[in-house]
Amino acid sequence: MAQYAAAVPAARSRNRRSKNFKRYGLLGVMMLPGLLYFLVNNYLPMFGLIIAFKDINFSQGFLAGDWVGLKNFAYLFKTTDAFIITRNTILYNGAFIVINTAAAILVAILLNEIKNKLFMRFYQSVVLIPYLISTIIISYLVFAMLSTETGFINNTVLPLFHREGISWYNEAGYWPLILTVVNTWKSAGFLCVVYLASIIGIDPEYYEAATIDGASKFQQIRAITLPLILPTIIVMTLLAVGRIFYSDFGLFYQVPMNSGALYDTTNVIDTYVYRGLIQLGDIGMSSAAGLYQSLVGLILVLLSNYTVRRISRENSLF
Repeated sequence: MAQYAAAVPAARSRNRRSKNFKRYGLLGVMMLPGLLYFLVNNYLPMFGLIIAFKDINFSQGFLAGDWVGLKNFAYLFKTTDAFIITRNTILYNGAFIVINTAAAILVAILLNEIKNKLFMRFYQSVVLIPYLISTIIISYLVFAMLSTETGFINNTVLPLFHREGISWYNEAGYWPLILTVVNTWKSAGFLCVVYLASIIGIDPEYYEAATIDGASKFQQIRAITLPLILPTIIVMTLLAVGRIFYSDFGLFYQVPMNSGALYDTTNVIDTYVYRGLIQLGDIGMSSAAGLYQSLVGLILVLLSNYTVRRISRENSLF
């Protein structure tokens, strides 16, 4: 009798596991391609981090170079350009996060007010198209606007104000604004679609109740829309903060046409490492820069998420 009583829970446990396997087994099989992709593309290359601490000699083998410790990191940060590239990277990406988020939320709110589905889909496509355009094409579009001899601004806009043409690719002072405008035009569309999806998911009854109470559109946005999409804003901002030490290589290298006169305002960590790799062929230094960017990004995400948890636990990422 005691043996029978002990066997019943074991049999129930086996039946439960069998049912769970039948219920979730197919989902596990569907996950396998994605897990294999992350394993091969994201985790296996992490063994290559050892390159950041070695002096690579291809005659000895890719991983058989001499161990140099932190020498590659020292080379990266002891140069005279270290402060400039770090400053540019942080300031540009910090401005991009704030401006792109504000622009994307504004456009998403405006798109949500369009009730005609045909027009709404058309404007969604118009907003998203710049995000899908190659940076190389964008660089030539910018060149068509800023070219000294044939550019639209120098030949059409400035003459209207009786101003002489500007040699845009030799004047570094204009490029913080130019790069910010180009980045917002290109990147805000993707964020806009994300925020629009969150806004569409808000129950219309909230707005109906607010309208009955006499709330204006601005009051509805401030009291309903923004608070309810705040979790999405926090998640997207934390992801952007995690990549604040990474830059859009095409934006800072191809759009300024790699003009040496603009290095003070367009040179960031990614372009600096690329030029160092092309000119010196120093793979160790490039690997050290990538590891540095990843570690700083991880620390910033953890600190940002910790701050959010202290303010509002339910809105934190983890």
